[in-house]
Amino acid sequence: MPDDDRRSTPKSLPSSAFARGVRLASLPVGFAGRTTIGVGKRLGGAPAEAVLLEVQRRTADQVFTVLGQLKGGAMKFGQAMSIFEAALPDEIAGPYRDTLTKLQDAAPPMPPGTVHRVLATELGDDWQDLLTIDDEPAAAASIGQVHRGTWHDGREVAVKIQYPGAAKALRSDLRQVARLARMIGVIMPAVDVKGIVEEMQERVVEELDYELEAGAQSLFALEFADDPEIVVPEVVHNTGQVLVSTWLESKHSLAEIITNGTPEERDRYGEAYVKFLFAGPARTGMLHADPHPGNFRIMPDGRLGVVDYGAVARLPGGLPVEVGSVLRDAVDGDYDAVRDQLRELGFLRGGVDLTAEEIERYIGPFVEPASAETFTFSRDWMRRQMVRISAPNAEGMGTALKINIPRQFVLMHRTWAGGIGVLSQLGATAHFRAILEENLPGFSR
Repeated sequence: MPDDDRRSTPKSLPSSAFARGVRLASLPVGFAGRTTIGVGKRLGGAPAEAVLLEVQRRTADQVFTVLGQLKGGAMKFGQAMSIFEAALPDEIAGPYRDTLTKLQDAAPPMPPGTVHRVLATELGDDWQDLLTIDDEPAAAASIGQVHRGTWHDGREVAVKIQYPGAAKALRSDLRQVARLARMIGVIMPAVDVKGIVEEMQERVVEELDYELEAGAQSLFALEFADDPEIVVPEVVHNTGQVLVSTWLESKHSLAEIITNGTPEERDRYGEAYVKFLFAGPARTGMLHADPHPGNFRIMPDGRLGVVDYGAVARLPGGLPVEVGSVLRDAVDGDYDAVRDQLRELGFLRGGVDLTAEEIERYIGPFVEPASAETFTFSRDWMRRQMVRISAPNAEGMGTALKINIPRQFVLMHRTWAGGIGVLSQLGATAHFRAILEENLPGFSR
């Protein structure tokens, strides 16, 4: 078998830190140019809304193209942004929906020679006595790729292999991406881009440690064994940079359902998806915190397979009862109690004054899914909420700027916001309130 990385490396994949930096650095330069052109058109009499939309379109074109060509932190950030696609105006999201779906599901693969060297380093020179693999990867994502293989005892396995230099690339890319927050905020004004990047930077060490991931995955596999709706692959073997799990014979990912699913599939898998996100903490004391659709696989028997446990929020007592209590009060319309609890939990800092009526106007529409027996999520609903809370008035950004998210709730908030984004992409109708009553402490009274 040829072992020539240069011949097999895709030309579109930057192989050096310099090349990666050049591509990322091109983004703010292009943004500055587009903004200047936009100002010129404003002075020439073009309507402000038309100019902004044109800047957003051009910026989205460059951002999604560059992020889609890179691995490491840029790719991971692109995946995180892709789940908020439902919040974008269709004029912007429409032309790039295929690119956004690809960000959710794949990345350019590394060549076989590199794969073999990583396996020799991690499993020993005699690694082929333990394992045989297909050289063509079954999936490739932000910091590693997966190969189908056979373990020495005959079991079909998925072999997750970390890209060499992933740690350095991840840290470097996230530093670069952090500088792009203002530019990407033009495309997604209601999304806390800076906060998402900061959260990723803080969790770099955890996501790069496959031994830590193996521990989390093993617990999920144990607790969801024989579940009628969810399947989690078992851990077979692991090192710091290689994770071997039982193979899931899935047909495709949830991203395919978003693109081509029937209404019945959208409802079925949307409900299973949200059940898993809320049931996980109750059963395992951990929240699966990487909700992008590529991690959720459609199984031949109709169950939803869940992979990738590198990002988890550790909640030894399960989801905080205070969260359920606040949501219950909101559903009941008791916003005086909501305000008092938010202040006690640190969402309203000392000196910040929001009335119960202001809080209701701001968060009330987000409570809709928990208020009815069933709720249909949609891109239109999600978009209305994002436009509403990002509006430059007292009821939009004026209220948002007064609300603080305490550190212990940051990852939960990002995961749930991402989950709502995915449900809106699916257009799923779900028994959301019943799921909360069963799995969210403090919500059912």
